[in-house]
Amino acid sequence: MEQRDSEAAPPTLGVGMVGYAFMGAAHSQGWRTVGRVFDLPLRPVLAAIGGRDAAAVRAAAAKHGWAAAETDWRDLVTRDDVQLVDICTPGDSHAEIAVAALEAGKHVLCEKPLANSVAEAEVMVTAAERARESGRLAMVGFNYRRVPAIAYARRLIADGRLGTLRHVRFTYLQDWLVDPDFPLTWRLRREHAGSGALGDLGAHIVDLAQFLAGEPVVGVSALSETFVRERPLLAGAAAGLTAAGGPGRGAVTVDDAALFTGRLASGALASFEATRMASGRKNALRLEINGELGSLAFDLERLNELSFHDHTEPASSSGFRRILVTEAEHPYLEAWWPPGHALGYEHTFAHQARDLVEAIASGTDPAPSFADGLQVQRVLAAVEASAESNAVYTPVQTSVQTPIRSSDQASAQTSVQAQA
Repeated sequence: MEQRDSEAAPPTLGVGMVGYAFMGAAHSQGWRTVGRVFDLPLRPVLAAIGGRDAAAVRAAAAKHGWAAAETDWRDLVTRDDVQLVDICTPGDSHAEIAVAALEAGKHVLCEKPLANSVAEAEVMVTAAERARESGRLAMVGFNYRRVPAIAYARRLIADGRLGTLRHVRFTYLQDWLVDPDFPLTWRLRREHAGSGALGDLGAHIVDLAQFLAGEPVVGVSALSETFVRERPLLAGAAAGLTAAGGPGRGAVTVDDAALFTGRLASGALASFEATRMASGRKNALRLEINGELGSLAFDLERLNELSFHDHTEPASSSGFRRILVTEAEHPYLEAWWPPGHALGYEHTFAHQARDLVEAIASGTDPAPSFADGLQVQRVLAAVEASAESNAVYTPVQTSVQTPIRSSDQASAQTSVQAQA
């Protein structure tokens, strides 16, 4: 019996992950869980995890179930037992690792935002397009697309239940930077993070707006602000959101908050707010979309629920109704629990892994692609340009000749050299 089971098992897909902090833990959970929940054409195997701190990466490997640990990502991406490289590092290393992995013949999953600049993202898209010719696929990790309620909202919009869209409103509010003595982690330094709340949170809501509406943002008018301009220096290496402070203070070189309006290709109007300074808000991603035939609304802190209004019903009995998105026919729910048994944040990473594994097995292009990530990066660049010009309306560039900030030139050049 054991022999027959072994013969019936699907082929393996060796996964190597670079990075082991917050996102590394979340992605590990997804890879560890996905094959135990969904019937997959390939069986993910946690082959190796990489990080610079030898003791920390070995501890992460033991905690999260990885078979091996590497202290140099270059060794990880060339391992024979790794067929897919999952990048969970700060944004300044995304382009170099992704290009190297694709050139080494690996599939790639890269955390959002795709890069720290448009130039880096363009290099990554070029590398992904070239790798696609030999069957290697690349996907960017916008995991909130995989919330069942959001995926169901996309289905409702695509089916025409809202009709022509007129307004999209998105906010993403957190409060972990309210304390002015929170230390200067890598997320607060432009050379590592690219931007602040804009890239960290704004990237998510820009992607969701374009995903749900099925069309791009074509122009923006923006304001941004850094409310706390200096913070305590770290005593040691940065560790996500909870590192201890050290002596002295250093400059914060990214935004604390960004607020912008926009226009979609169809003419629908959009508004976005991203901040890590909204006291009392922990992970409050909220959206509302209004169309000629109806509206829908969602709150990530109640992620199993979707609010829907059908405007074609009689006014005397119509209104927003709560849809509990836990039925087997809802997206991703066929393999989970009976109706009414809620899912959580971590399940989005299992759904992300499922979609990528199925794309690799079938040879179909995964979504969101690197090109989708580039489109988000171009919107973020337009937001920064508009904010620097005191909210002047700024079109989102569409060509590969997109102008980039002078501060981005050096990191982009590194990626170009890695690709060559």
